[in-house]
Order: sequence, then C-alpha cells, then structure tokens
Amino acid sequence: MKRKSNILLLLLVFILSGCYAEEKSKNFQGTGQTNAGSDDRFSWDANLRPTSVATTQPVPAPTQAKVGPPKRFSWDSNLRPKPAAPTQPEPVFTPAPVQPARFPAPTDRSIAVKPGLVAINGTGLHVVSMTHPSAGYGVLQLDKTIPKEIGLNKPFNYTLKVTNLTDATLTDLVITEDLPANFRFTGANPAVEQDVNKLLWRINSLQPRASNQLTISGVATNTDYLEQCTTVVHLTRACSEVRVVQPRLELAMTAPHEVLLCEPIPVEFVVSNTGTGTEQNVNITSALPTGLRTIDGKNKLVFEAGTLLAGQSQQFSAQLKAARAGTYTNSAVALSASGLKAETTAIATAVRKPVLTILNTCPDRQFLGRPVTYEITVTNTGDGPAKDTVLEDVLPPGVISIEATAGAKFAGSRLSWELGTLAPKTSKKVRVSCTPTKVGPLTSFAIASAYCVEPVTTSTTTSVIGIPAVRLEVIDTEDPVEVGNQTTYVITLTNQGSAPDTNIRVVCTLENNLQYISSTGATTGSIMGNTLSFVPLGSLAPKANATWRVTARGIKPGEVRFRVIINTDQLVRPVEETEATYLYQ
Repeated sequence: MKRKSNILLLLLVFILSGCYAEEKSKNFQGTGQTNAGSDDRFSWDANLRPTSVATTQPVPAPTQAKVGPPKRFSWDSNLRPKPAAPTQPEPVFTPAPVQPARFPAPTDRSIAVKPGLVAINGTGLHVVSMTHPSAGYGVLQLDKTIPKEIGLNKPFNYTLKVTNLTDATLTDLVITEDLPANFRFTGANPAVEQDVNKLLWRINSLQPRASNQLTISGVATNTDYLEQCTTVVHLTRACSEVRVVQPRLELAMTAPHEVLLCEPIPVEFVVSNTGTGTEQNVNITSALPTGLRTIDGKNKLVFEAGTLLAGQSQQFSAQLKAARAGTYTNSAVALSASGLKAETTAIATAVRKPVLTILNTCPDRQFLGRPVTYEITVTNTGDGPAKDTVLEDVLPPGVISIEATAGAKFAGSRLSWELGTLAPKTSKKVRVSCTPTKVGPLTSFAIASAYCVEPVTTSTTTSVIGIPAVRLEVIDTEDPVEVGNQTTYVITLTNQGSAPDTNIRVVCTLENNLQYISSTGATTGSIMGNTLSFVPLGSLAPKANATWRVTARGIKPGEVRFRVIINTDQLVRPVEETEATYLYQ
C-alpha cells in the first residue's frame, strides 16, 4: 500500500512532544490499494492532541516569489544560539506547492503532526521527526518510527530516538509516552517506568551529537486507531557557581636546642595558608621570655605577613640574645583579620656557658742544673662545650733542654697546644720540662683560651738553688824531712758545686814533733798551742778555689800527721783531711 508524506517546517516549539496517529480506512480490506478519493488533513487542539479537519478544496500553487536565504544558527557549549559562519548567498528559489498528506483511511481522521514535526512516508514504516526548540534553532531532535499498519492482536515494535544536536552535554531529559486504551504494553528497551497508561524514561545526560534509542513493544487489542503521543522534556537549569573557600593558617617555628651564651639565637617562622581562598592581614607575634631580647633590645617579635593566597607561605627570621645562661622557652601566634589563628608548639633553647680554669704546678725548689717540670691542667667547669681550646706556656728566660707533651708548637719563648673541644666537667693536662742555668726564682706563665670563653692565666715559681761541693786537698812540699829542717803544708779548697760556699772556716792541728813557723793564704791565721785557726772566708764561688800555706819545722824524729778541718754554712758536717810527714834524725 503506497502512502505519501509531506514535509512541514515550522519555526518554534516550546514543548518537546510528538504525537501521531495513523488513520485506517474503515473499508480497508487488506488489498494493498489506496483510496485515492480520501484527502487527509492535520490539526492540533489546545491540548496538543490531533483533531480532524474538514476537507477543503485543493490549495492552488502559490505564485513564484523570491525568498532570501534563511538565517543559519548553531549552538555553543552553553546552549546559546550563535550565527553560523557566513556562506555564499543561496540562489532564489520558489517553494513547491504544499500537497495534503494522504493516508489510507476511508474517513477524514488524520495523523496529527505538531509544528516542527515532519511525517515521512517509507515502505512499511511511518517516521515522525521534531526539532526543539525550532527547526532553525535545533537542540534536540525526536524521531518516532512506527509501522504503517499492524494486525489485530499481533505483537509489534516501534522506536523513539532522541538526538543531541549541540556540542554540549544535555542533562536531565525526561521522555514520556502516552499509551492508548486499545494498546497493551508488553515491554521496552531500555527498561521503563510504567504508570497505568504512561511510560517514562529518565536520561541523566546525553553527550554532544549523541543519540539514545528506545524500543516499545505491544499489541493492538481492537481495530480502533492507535493514538500515541510522545513528550520530551529537557529541564533547563540556570546554574551559578559560588566558590566556597576555607583558608587555614599553619605556623611553624624553628630555633636551636642549644647555643653558647656569646652566640645569637637564630629563630625562623614560616606561616602558610594550607586551605583554600585568600586570607588577609596575617600577622605573627612572639612575646619573648624574661632574659631574652632581640639584638636591638626588644622583648617582642612582630612580623606582617600581609595577604596569603591559597598554598602560599611567608618566611621570617630574627636573632635573639640571652642575658645569662639558662633555658628559655619561646612560641609564636599567627592571627588574621578574619580571626583565623595558628600557634606554634613551645621550643626550649638551652643557653650554655663554658668556664675555663687553669692549674700550673711545679716543685717549690730545685737545685741548679737539675730539670724543673711544670704540669699544666685546663678544666672546663661550665655547662657548655669549650670549643677551640688553646693552652700556652710562657717559658722563663735562662732555661735550656726544653721538653714538652706531644703536639706542642714552639714559637719564641712560647709553647702552645691546640686542645680542640673541651666538654663540660672535663680536663686536659700537658707537661713542660726545662733546665735553669742560674739560681734564683724561675717563673712560668700559662694561658688558656677558647671560643666564647674569657681567657684565664696562672703562674708558678720555682726557687732554683745551687749545690755547694767543697773539695779539700792538703799536701806537704817536703817529705821526708830531716829534724831541724822545714816543710810547707799547702791547703787547697775548691767549690765544685753550683752554688757558692759561704763563711768558710779553716782550722789546722800540728802534732808535737812539729813546730809552727808561719802561715799565709786567703785569710790570715793565728796559732794557739798546736791549733792554727784562719779568719773565715766569706764566700767561695762555684768552681773557684782558695789556698792557704802553713810552714813548720821538724823537732823530733817520727811519723807525724798534719790535720785540716773545713766548715761552711752549706755543710751539715765538716770536711777533714790529713797529710802524713816522716821526720828523721
């Protein structure tokens, strides 16, 4: 059975819906022939339902008129119409006369087509299309394909196809299909919500230029026309985005855990906006504890961070000075104009003070020519490390044979040791040995210094004394001696020591066989009986000697002894020497 369709282009549609109905002739016998005498017309009532219209005389073909090219439009991603790119002017054309669509029906019932819908005849099928909101401004297109005719109580299918004509994603589409009373619904693909005589599909989103096809299955239960209407609703939402932000302040503080008293205390602050959005007028304050001040004497730190963007940080630093050793605890607060607040954890900094003491020991007295040993000890009695500790010893003049602990450096009259870091309550010791070349006081000066420590000094003195060593020698010039002749006894006193002998007293004793004649020497002598005493010699320098001579005559033969006794202030016991002489007749 042949059928004709007319293409109708209408300009504006506000409701997406399609409705169609196929009129069948009551006298249709299934022969496949068309009643050429029937003339179908199309119309819509106020409820967008199809109505029949009276048959009118054929409309004559319109006269030829020049029509300019239609305006062309496209849609952007926000579904706003925009003029398409200009094209070459289209030729003037004359529209063909519109012929009424004819459908196989013995009566003037018709298939109703809304403005914007086009009914197209095809072999075995009806296709009804609609563009929303109008043919010139296409957003959605609905194509409904249904058989031209179906058998009573015979299952059949028809389809609905929704197409997105834009370059944007459409959301919240609702498609409803009203079912006539003489249609028994048997299924749909995809699944559908059913409410009595209505089917409903919800399409959350439809991608640009994409289509979605729905298939409906059912059975006609009587021979009345099936009148089915489709509605497509695109919920257009007016949306605006308001960014909700939540700035968040974080404050970090760094400071050393330990410093020396002479050192500044470096502190750093980093304030960050770790949230979203911008935070304005951010300030950092830190009230310093008692005894802690800035380099310029202030007791409070204030920094202006200003405006912090999301993810932005600001860093500030300062140097503090402690008045005395001890532990100081410090913290800081960041506050913005809006009241956001961030605090640091308290950080304790121990301020240490190293203190050096020095001790130099040596013997109180030493004999000249003997080495003198100094022992120098440096101790850190403070609570902080004494870094770069250096010990120096200033040697006294007139010493030789210098020996020192390993590591000593000699420059001029100074010895120095680099002791490194001296931990609290620890000591280091060095030794120096030297030999004095003269008697008298021998004084050593020692100096200890370190980083951040006041130098300390000490001195010690050794009394260098000499060792008197008296050697007494007595000889006779004539031996043996004939009675009546003379012999001379020579007395020599030598100081072999390193110190002078003082108050030297010489006493001589003659036996009876000898007669004193005379005496000479370093001092004068006097005889009393057989004892000859010399005036004391005040001093005898080291390595010096003194001589005395005593002359005597032999008066009786025999072996005699000439005895000499020496005493000095330095001798504990006297020194005695004798000389034997043989007298003959």
